[in-house]
Amino acid sequence: MSDPVSVTRNGHRTFFKWHRGRRRAADPVFTGRRILEGMALGASVEVDLVIHGGNGFAVLHDHEEIGRETTGTGPSRALDAARMRALHLRGNDGQPIADHVMLLEDLCALLRDTPPAPSALLQLDFKENQGQLDPATIAAFNAAVTPIAANMILSSGEAHSVRALAENTAGLRIGHDPCHQGAIERLMHSRDFAGFVAGAVADAPKAEMIYLAYPLVLAAADAGFDIVAAFQAHGRRVDAYTVKSADAGTLPIVQRLLALRVDQITTDDPEGLAALIEASP
Repeated sequence: MSDPVSVTRNGHRTFFKWHRGRRRAADPVFTGRRILEGMALGASVEVDLVIHGGNGFAVLHDHEEIGRETTGTGPSRALDAARMRALHLRGNDGQPIADHVMLLEDLCALLRDTPPAPSALLQLDFKENQGQLDPATIAAFNAAVTPIAANMILSSGEAHSVRALAENTAGLRIGHDPCHQGAIERLMHSRDFAGFVAGAVADAPKAEMIYLAYPLVLAAADAGFDIVAAFQAHGRRVDAYTVKSADAGTLPIVQRLLALRVDQITTDDPEGLAALIEASP
């Protein structure tokens, strides 16, 4: 089997996004070796960012309680850079592993030392809100990311946060996730899919990628509205998230997403999903 980077159906290429830096379901999250591997292959890879107590960023998902992912406890802001770096990540079984928590500048240094393939794209998904961003934290982001910004895309559920971080980071691409803060619930009630698309485009006019929860993509299709084509008509690419497993239950979902010509599928098991698609009729 080829490396789990993308699949082409009916002339359209769809990338597998390595969610939280995983190549396969058994992988622990956010390890440097897997992130570097994906970037070297030209894959789409995603990591999350939270703010630590030293006015910088850690590569973690949960800013309120870091104990689920690390050997630390409490909120991410309670630890300065040195204490955060000293923590170990936890594996899927909850046990500590050899890998340490990376700060954003650590990850960027790895990528400078091991340049990514030209097609590789690392999504930095900011998990907090604009109210947590002060000038020192924004400056730390700019300094870390600027040297390798060409292979990165910044996203958040809050467009204001993305603008604040990206404003002085030359070459950084922008993505937008319009599915937060009750947006899906309101849309399921109103069924105004065209208005949802127009609003998302207006909220993030510079966004190249739109991140959509895959149940929303399928619900729109069931209602007779091709939300993927609608965003693509505005020049945006579409990522459908998150396919958590690769099995008989998820195959019909993935087949529908491919038929709708999504540009990217976020998954916790890129390798398994690629094999599943390859083996399907």
